Amino acid sequence: MNGDSSGAVGRLRRVIKRDGNVVPYDRERIATAVLKALVSVGRGDRGLADAIAGRVEDLLIAGYGPDGVPTVEDIQDVVERVLMQDGHVDVARAYIIYRHERARLRDARARRIEATDNIPYRIIYEVLRWNLDHECASVDQLNRRLAEGRWADLVRDAEARYEAEVRTAAERVQERSGVRLVIVAGPSSSGKTTTTIKLSHHLRAAGLRLVALNLDNYFFDLEQHPRDEYGDYDYETPTALDVELINRHVGELLDGREVRTPRYDFKTGRRTPEADSLRLGPDELLLLDSLHGLYGPMTASVSADRKFRVYIETLEQVRGMDGEFLRWADLRMMRRMVRDARHRNHPPLHTITHWHYVRSSELKHIIPFIGTADYIINSAMPYELPLLKPRVERFLPEAMNLCRDDPRRQDAYMRARRLHEWLKPLMALDDDSEVPRTSVVREFIGGSQYDY
Repeated sequence: MNGDSSGAVGRLRRVIKRDGNVVPYDRERIATAVLKALVSVGRGDRGLADAIAGRVEDLLIAGYGPDGVPTVEDIQDVVERVLMQDGHVDVARAYIIYRHERARLRDARARRIEATDNIPYRIIYEVLRWNLDHECASVDQLNRRLAEGRWADLVRDAEARYEAEVRTAAERVQERSGVRLVIVAGPSSSGKTTTTIKLSHHLRAAGLRLVALNLDNYFFDLEQHPRDEYGDYDYETPTALDVELINRHVGELLDGREVRTPRYDFKTGRRTPEADSLRLGPDELLLLDSLHGLYGPMTASVSADRKFRVYIETLEQVRGMDGEFLRWADLRMMRRMVRDARHRNHPPLHTITHWHYVRSSELKHIIPFIGTADYIINSAMPYELPLLKPRVERFLPEAMNLCRDDPRRQDAYMRARRLHEWLKPLMALDDDSEVPRTSVVREFIGGSQYDY
């Protein structure tokens, strides 16, 4: 049987790729893969490779018929069987190794975080596709779901997606041998705390013990903090933390040594040095939950193969009535407006007018490191937008009036105006009873079963 794959009668015509796409069948690809296995054992015989490919095709036609559509995996299984049946055991072994290596490389490509201009476009596409499939990719679709009483289904599906991503992150940690440091990082109000709690639960269920290092204790005394242009203390920058001490303590802990950690009092703005003892056991992982967890100097003492870095972001993909996507930072600002009013006694107007230095710091010290992450979790929930609207909307006109004529606050004015216009046509929802008490959204709107 020759190597022609032109689709004549009696030939297979199509094959299903691993991504589900159906493409033309090409016997030449089988012969080439077999030839590589033959070459690896010193038997680079093209004629034999073509003959084996022909045998494989005959078996596929016998099993599927000329109009059948086998998968790539089906074809590879048949190749292995033919090699074994024909006595080419060494070639079969080489082919299995080749197949495994190809699978490993595909998996590595799928897991690699590729960020152009700090945007992980492949993941963004997946988020958009999910939203389109679940009819929540626009304000109009969200309004329709609310009007038709199909809200609970969206809450359930969005929560399931997020939970699956956290579970996958935990599985990836377990797969990596040698990992001793797990880092959960991301910009303000991205949901790091809830995600860290859930990730910890999964890892503990798998038998891994975790020890958290509270980086809040490493803030410098308040008078040493940098200030923004309005004279406010800036907690958002890594220079507010004793990065050098953090790096030293992390390295010492992973080396099995005991460290004396400081303790910071937010009421007095002062740090007590060497207040508490901490040691990491040989079967324990160190856990860091921090805005700046991916900031290089913070863990420079630890080699990359000992770290697993999780990045959290609100990768929302919902269009407004004008066709503009809601900005991720605007979603996080809404979350922070609600959370800080509830838990930190900061009025929403304060959050809006001070968001400029949050953004300035994260654009310099957080977001540029997204490409160094080992896994990205999307914490955005399309269903949260109608819940956030009644909690923040009334503060936006006030912010616009306050900042409109202040040259120093034009950023706040434009952000408030943009968000006000985007939210205006969206239906509001006051009832949050469908939101699980374990939801990341509860970190902001309240009612969580977790302690923050």
